Amino acid sequence: MHRYEALRSLESNARTYAATFEQVFEYGHGMRLRDSAGREIIDCLACAGALPLGHNHPEVRDAIIEFMHSGHVHQALDLTTPAKYEFVEKLFSLLPPNFASKAKIQFCGPSGSDAVEAAMKLVRHATQRHPIIAFHGAYHGMTSGALAAMGNLGPKIHAGPNASIGIHFAPFPYTYRCPFGTDGSQTEELSLNYLETMLSDPESGITKPAAVIVEVVQGEGGCIPVSDAWLRALRAITQEHDVRLIIDEVQSGFGRTGTMFAFERAGIVPDVLVLSKALGGGFPLAAVVYGRDLDVWPRGTHAGTFRGNQIAMVSGRKAMEIIVRDRLQENAAQMGALLMNGLRSIAARFPVLGDVRGRGLMIGVEVIKPSDELIAGPQDGNMARDIKLAAFERGLLLETGGRHGAVLRMLPPLIVTANDVAEVLERFEDAVAEAFAASERVGSPA
Repeated sequence: MHRYEALRSLESNARTYAATFEQVFEYGHGMRLRDSAGREIIDCLACAGALPLGHNHPEVRDAIIEFMHSGHVHQALDLTTPAKYEFVEKLFSLLPPNFASKAKIQFCGPSGSDAVEAAMKLVRHATQRHPIIAFHGAYHGMTSGALAAMGNLGPKIHAGPNASIGIHFAPFPYTYRCPFGTDGSQTEELSLNYLETMLSDPESGITKPAAVIVEVVQGEGGCIPVSDAWLRALRAITQEHDVRLIIDEVQSGFGRTGTMFAFERAGIVPDVLVLSKALGGGFPLAAVVYGRDLDVWPRGTHAGTFRGNQIAMVSGRKAMEIIVRDRLQENAAQMGALLMNGLRSIAARFPVLGDVRGRGLMIGVEVIKPSDELIAGPQDGNMARDIKLAAFERGLLLETGGRHGAVLRMLPPLIVTANDVAEVLERFEDAVAEAFAASERVGSPA
């Protein structure tokens, strides 16, 4: 533990994962990690979804090594290179044809936050309008503009009085906890009606926005998916009011939800698509893909030194090839269903597990304080943390998110097998049982 303790004394208080999982992680292969004590850990985090093929995939590794020895340039700003050409060609072949045929791409600094910044800048420039509508529970990044569109108030508390300037928030269709107070059966309809009123009411107080930005499955917000019907209706509303639609697929893209892109299942065409994480096949890369009619911003409007990350383009192209060849988006759908069914079976035995939801391999389990009433019990972030730590003791790495940190999130790599799922479920159930039993002991009278 010497290296961990030494770094802890030097690193910022703002660190996140390292503050929870107090180990030195030395090796990784596929879905497995090994720490400095030689302990094997099943990775259900996959670098927050940025490792679609898990750790050290041999074909990705070999492609990078070959490139490193090839003599090709490793950093090139936004100059044209063979790696860039082949990457863009492959990416556009995976996009829905009715979107790709009219699209252009802008490479950004190598983070999803910067790609969100670019998307917001793009639509504001093209429409000459400033407001943007985001949703409760949204997570779009930590830089200034992206942070403004975040639902979570924690990171915004000390960001100053202009922390959300230019952003208006609408209720997200969180059916398990309907923001309109219904049983969830009307949540989607009511959220659409609310948005329609925001855009059409001459006294809504909101000037015509440039865009609506949305995640098809909210990630950090608690792994909350929307239905295909809701997404189609949202697209229809934005088109009716001449408002652009930005789809943020930083975490959900490239097979994660059971289709190559989460939005395509609904059959819609967004105006802007934001991509990062899995885009680089495990290396930093981010981009926005958008309709040609929006491409009116002048040269240099959005730039950055590392928007030409050649290594990430090589690894990203190889990862896309493998996802398609091995039909890993289908594996994500099948293994995700297997994992969710298992989690629901466990939830039926433990009243602290209130809701299991998600799509594909983007899964959340909401932890609650059990209630005798028909409504969902209050979120229990402390219990979620206890389960997370108990899982880690058993060699299972997962993370929490959502309101009050009460959602246990699972983002295993797309290569997960049925045997992996069975092992995840076994370790997870043991962790829940321990945390639940401990809470029962604490709550018992002396």
